[in-house]
Amino acid sequence: MSSPTLPAHGSARVKGPPILVTGGAGYIGSHVVLDLLDSGLQVVVLDNLVTGSLWVVDPRADFVEGSVEDDVLVRGLLRDHDIRGILHVAGSTVVAESIRDPLKYYRNNTAASRSLLESALRERVRHFVFSSTAAVYRPSGLDPVSEDSLVQPATPYGSSKLMTEQMLAHLAQSYPFNYCTLRYFNVAGADPQGRAGPSGVDPTQLIDVAVAVAIGKRSEVTVYGNDFATPDGTGVRDYIHVSDLARAHVLALNELFARPSLSHVLNCGSGLGHSVLEVLDVVGQEAGRPIPHVFAPRRPGDLDQVVADNRSLKAQLAWQQRYDLRATVKHALRWQAEKTSGNPGSERERRVKFGR
Repeated sequence: MSSPTLPAHGSARVKGPPILVTGGAGYIGSHVVLDLLDSGLQVVVLDNLVTGSLWVVDPRADFVEGSVEDDVLVRGLLRDHDIRGILHVAGSTVVAESIRDPLKYYRNNTAASRSLLESALRERVRHFVFSSTAAVYRPSGLDPVSEDSLVQPATPYGSSKLMTEQMLAHLAQSYPFNYCTLRYFNVAGADPQGRAGPSGVDPTQLIDVAVAVAIGKRSEVTVYGNDFATPDGTGVRDYIHVSDLARAHVLALNELFARPSLSHVLNCGSGLGHSVLEVLDVVGQEAGRPIPHVFAPRRPGDLDQVVADNRSLKAQLAWQQRYDLRATVKHALRWQAEKTSGNPGSERERRVKFGR
């Protein structure tokens, strides 16, 4: 089976090869779907809607409700839609929950990915982009984290993702198959056009929590630790806009089609570090009022700084950051404000609108 060439981004009237996005009704997956569609690709979304929302799935995509572990469903879907590439974004992602319930993460992330990969190989789908995480690393010191940094997950979440990374590497050695693993850092923001964004349900990421405070859904932000070896004493992290991350997926897919003998493992971060207090300050500026916060003891295992070395992402995929921290916060605020006011529409309204 020959590898097609993907259309250039923005050529919406050009039909590209059919692509499957697992978890395409989730936060990151819905943005990946938007970028694929805006690039002129045919998209099929597979999501079990356990954490995803149907109303964020763009109506230009074909939607299938189901699990990646359902081999009969997945193999039929791959055949019926003539799928040529898979972007596997489905999975469980809450680090603290993975510690409380590790078997859930090995089931939803590792075992489910194994089933999906077997279905892909049986149906001769040769190109695979995998949603991984910077939690596979064990960073030390203040240096940026590169793809060559120590890989030693501290949580079941990170381990469950690393196991899938290892499966991909072994499959690429044994079959006509290539892959791109994207290791996410901290993902935030919302679609600049207001078409998708975070659910806002029990947010755990700093920017989402601060935005929830800004719009009155929470009373304050808890800042864990003010004694880190950083300029203001609070932890420094790397934040990447969700639409910039989505763009990396499409570029990765394009690279896999163009060079079917090569596979990649790439960090997905902005390459810039921002402290907790810096983030709160930016959210406060954009919201027009300070963000109340209280300090608490630092949590076990929290590091002074975790920032991506993203030079490989830029070199291999010609990726460029489009949205800085301020734009990321602005888009997140707008999305949550509109969502709170009901503008994006309830799920029932979207089902009626889209005929689903």
